[in-house]
Amino acid sequence: MGQSWKLRLPCTKAEAEQLAGEIDILDDLESPPVLMTSEPDASRPDEWLLDAYVDAKPDDALVARIKALVPSATDAKPQIEALEDEDWVTLSQAGLEPITEGRFHVHTASHAAAPPPGGVSFLINAGRAFGTGQHATTAGCLNMIDRLASSGHHFRNMIDIGTGTGVLAFAALTAFGSRMLATDIDPVSIDVARENAEMNGVPVGIGPGNVEFLVADGLNERRLKARAPYDLIIANILAGPLIDMAADIAEATRPGGTIILAGLLDQQAQAVCAAYARHKCRLIERLERSEWPTLRLRKSSADL
Repeated sequence: MGQSWKLRLPCTKAEAEQLAGEIDILDDLESPPVLMTSEPDASRPDEWLLDAYVDAKPDDALVARIKALVPSATDAKPQIEALEDEDWVTLSQAGLEPITEGRFHVHTASHAAAPPPGGVSFLINAGRAFGTGQHATTAGCLNMIDRLASSGHHFRNMIDIGTGTGVLAFAALTAFGSRMLATDIDPVSIDVARENAEMNGVPVGIGPGNVEFLVADGLNERRLKARAPYDLIIANILAGPLIDMAADIAEATRPGGTIILAGLLDQQAQAVCAAYARHKCRLIERLERSEWPTLRLRKSSADL
């Protein structure tokens, strides 16, 4: 690969967390930068860094776009350096240590390793879709899926909303062997998830033992409504969308069904739980991963 470049800016922790969501300001670029955030010094918890990896020297327009993502760096001079003959995707993922949660082992190509005994390994070369916040929330969701499977839960009809790389859909499909529908609002994410499924030998299609991919905004698409109600709904997105979608997610869950929510911060958990409680979905379990909790809710079975 030829010369590529890295642009570095300081940012706050809150700005880094916001980069876990959709980044609309970069959507129209032919080759969007790969973005990574990091906390260089744990003793300074609000001082983070944003690294943007690009395949050409960033011009003023691109620098301005990236600065717009981190307003605290408006007056900061970006550090721009050439990366001679380096694979910037590999570099951007170098800090992503493998995730091992129960039976699941998730790794990038630069951190290949065997899965735990009796477990399953997924290779996910995820680029910007697998940043700092997602790393913690992915781990929490994998742990929750493993705990449900280990405790004897069974699900016949599942959906992963905001699937991103597809890894949570793959994990749930592996654990429960049932029908899995994986959706994302971003068509590029769906393309990447399909590629990841092929790379990991995950069956793609309709019916038991397969994952079906669909570009969708929320749960109002005809195909999603036709497949409802779901025994298991996974949504690893952001607190705002989780709250906005509470009524739709609750309606799409069968009575007695399970909902796994992630992508929220500690201080947002109470508001998220309250939104779902209004629709007869009660918090059953909460797992902690740094400041990123994973919530397991159960819809009331009173209507059964």
